[in-house]
Amino acid sequence: MSVLLDIKNVTMRFGGLVALDDVTFSIEKGSVLAVIGPNGAGKSTLFNVVTGVYKPTSGRVTFDGADITGKPTYEVVQRGIARTFQASRLFSDLSVLDNVIIGMHTRTKTGVLKALFRPGASRREMAACVEKAETLLRLGSGDLYEQRYRPAGTLAQADRRRLEIARALASQPKLLLLDEPSVGMDDTETDALVADIARLRSEHPELSVILIEHDMRVVEAFPERVMCVDYGSLIAEGGFAAVRADPRVQEAYLGKAATHA
Repeated sequence: MSVLLDIKNVTMRFGGLVALDDVTFSIEKGSVLAVIGPNGAGKSTLFNVVTGVYKPTSGRVTFDGADITGKPTYEVVQRGIARTFQASRLFSDLSVLDNVIIGMHTRTKTGVLKALFRPGASRREMAACVEKAETLLRLGSGDLYEQRYRPAGTLAQADRRRLEIARALASQPKLLLLDEPSVGMDDTETDALVADIARLRSEHPELSVILIEHDMRVVEAFPERVMCVDYGSLIAEGGFAAVRADPRVQEAYLGKAATHA
């Protein structure tokens, strides 16, 4: 498999705070990488650097062979990277279906002039968007499709998270970044999320996924490759069992005194 995302010596400073410290890693096409680490370790900052929210202080981000370091977010999305966020970014007053269609904005061609002077083509494109959005809603577990006309703000927390994933997929990404997708879910909902991601991988084997997670049951479900970040540095990388047993990882989560007790 070929490398899709390549991070080389990325450092991100905010004044005197070093949020990422010389981070280097890569992810291959069609693979899954789980990123773990305590709160404030720099995990979401890493996503923000990859997606162009932040321009790194130093280092390089290469995606699908192109240097995207510091590129604007809309260009990163156009190139094939989509993400979800820790906090909900849904349009609460719009329907579930409309939220997914909005995720297609970088792939549609209809603008104001085309809508005015070529309404037939615009209607056909919208009909295709609706069909695709409904397909994405059916992909997830639960009853999102049946709720497609409800305002997104009325959904249960677990369904909101599923909707955010569906909206991210609407942009036809090559790389999907999931920032704590299980947050706010109970055990049953988390198990359903794991099944959702597994089904997504099965139906789209070419899609690469990086997920930030605190729930180790989610991480353990995709154990092939895990990396742990602490104080902005990559401290361990490998299979789930090896990373979990690493003393540096245990110290990051439990503290030095606890790991030596």
